[in-house]
Amino acid sequence: MTMSNAGGQGIGREPRRRPPTIHDVAREAGVSRGTVSRVLNGGHYVSPAAQEAVDAAIHKTGYVVNRHARSLITGRSDSVAFLLTEPQERFFEDPNFNVLLRGCTQALANHDIPLLLMIAGTDAERRRITRYITAGHVDGVLLVSSHSGDPVAEQLRKAGVPLVACGKPLGQASKVSYVAADDRDGARDMVRHLLATGRRRIGMVTGPLDTPGGTERLAGYREVLAEAGIEADERLIVSGDYSRASGESGGAELLSRVPDMDAVFVASDLMARGVLSACRQAGRRVPQDIAVGGFDDSSAALAGRPELTTIRQPYDRISAEMVRVLLALIGGEDPAVVILPTELVRRESA
Repeated sequence: MTMSNAGGQGIGREPRRRPPTIHDVAREAGVSRGTVSRVLNGGHYVSPAAQEAVDAAIHKTGYVVNRHARSLITGRSDSVAFLLTEPQERFFEDPNFNVLLRGCTQALANHDIPLLLMIAGTDAERRRITRYITAGHVDGVLLVSSHSGDPVAEQLRKAGVPLVACGKPLGQASKVSYVAADDRDGARDMVRHLLATGRRRIGMVTGPLDTPGGTERLAGYREVLAEAGIEADERLIVSGDYSRASGESGGAELLSRVPDMDAVFVASDLMARGVLSACRQAGRRVPQDIAVGGFDDSSAALAGRPELTTIRQPYDRISAEMVRVLLALIGGEDPAVVILPTELVRRESA
């Protein structure tokens, strides 16, 4: 015989608990529903005591904001996109992208805003993601690794989408907010350090020359050589694409072109690891025969022996500033530019 209770619930089955509402929060906090609503929408015109009471009530009741309902009222999605305009394999190979993503995620979590990862490495992917963003599915975009001629930044800017780039966007610096490390000054510090160790035949593996890091780091290299009265030898300069493979091929090419080269400045740590492989294959000892300096102070700098002397980019500060500037843009403030200092980190390779 099957038994049931008056509510139609089977024996041993707990009744479904109603999720807490904004009314429950207001009752628990002892404030009006309107005060709770103002707290949830930024805390404007709310006293510190009321803010504290509402925060405590939200924690006690377990209230969760209905983002869909709020977006219908505010016209906002309450989410932000992290857009990487590089092939997908680069995201997994280059440790810098993961560090930036983690930092931006943490900074946005402090504002209870989720971050959507979007990768657009092909023209078709860029068109599709641009349509999605301009349709209003996110409130703003953190744009990473934008090459010269990449139409995404310009299309989003023209559509009025709040946008902050990581690094100085070539050709659009006066129109787009961005946060960047001082690439040129960091390169100058590295080349001065290599000169201070007594090296004079200093080669360089640049980044892509359609990116700000590629052009600015090369410019810093040239400037310090000129200051030292050393005429730049174009045979000592090759370009890479920030991958380890391009560093290895670039290092091998430099060693073949200029056998008496005694130092190499490499525009990323990952490429510098490739240069170290090329040196080993050529029978050149690092740093005894040839000094190698990298850039980034990423996990690649510590991934083998010797550990890399490098230029540290302040990725935690870059991430935090990108989020701060983007939220200000979303809130209606004017575009902004933030340039952060780098730091020379001395290790075994130079």
